[in-house]
Amino acid sequence: MDFLRELSLNNEKPWFEAHKQEYLLAKATVSSLTLKLLEGIHEFDDTIGPLTVSDCTYRIYRDLRFSKDKSPYKTHMGIFITRGGKKSGYSGYYFHIDGSGNHLIAIGNYYTEPRVLKTLREDIELGGGDFRRIIEGLDPCLELETEGSLKNVPKGFPADSPDAGFLKFKNFCLVGSPDEKFMLDPGLAGRLASIFKTGKPFLDYVNRAIDYCREEKKEYFSSLDF
Repeated sequence: MDFLRELSLNNEKPWFEAHKQEYLLAKATVSSLTLKLLEGIHEFDDTIGPLTVSDCTYRIYRDLRFSKDKSPYKTHMGIFITRGGKKSGYSGYYFHIDGSGNHLIAIGNYYTEPRVLKTLREDIELGGGDFRRIIEGLDPCLELETEGSLKNVPKGFPADSPDAGFLKFKNFCLVGSPDEKFMLDPGLAGRLASIFKTGKPFLDYVNRAIDYCREEKKEYFSSLDF
């Protein structure tokens, strides 16, 4: 956290190179935390399968090709643990250490594909309140991300549905903002794993929709006669 704070104030190559050993220490700390989280999550979620640290973490170097911001380095370090690794397209468990103090716990993904979004809305509407019960079982630090939600229930769904609020979402993700006391807890990995455990039913719900859409797409292409 100290290294990322300093980097956020000195985001330039000469400073980074002069503090390379501090970066390597910070990277090693995150790698160690990743391994502990993998162990903790495997105790309640075997769907993630065998993963390495590199399957779950990211480079600190920013891709500047299409960005107006030419700062060379990210000022956060993230861990994303999900089935098939970070590039699989599945939703998963995310933890984000930020140099500005905007730390993040999340379950889900930053983007929900339109086909998956439609399937989730159908599942919620036809589920008889099952999604509501999943949300009620979450750790108190987690809440549904509502940014960018629709103003009205989408066409084809009843406006008076008891789940109308959920149907307006454009993305399905749970988020929490841990404070510094939380971040400095010696039992951080265990605390994170216990929070993630409460979100597993939510994650299963979302990934089930992803699986359905992928299978539907596969069946469509296999039916074509080229």
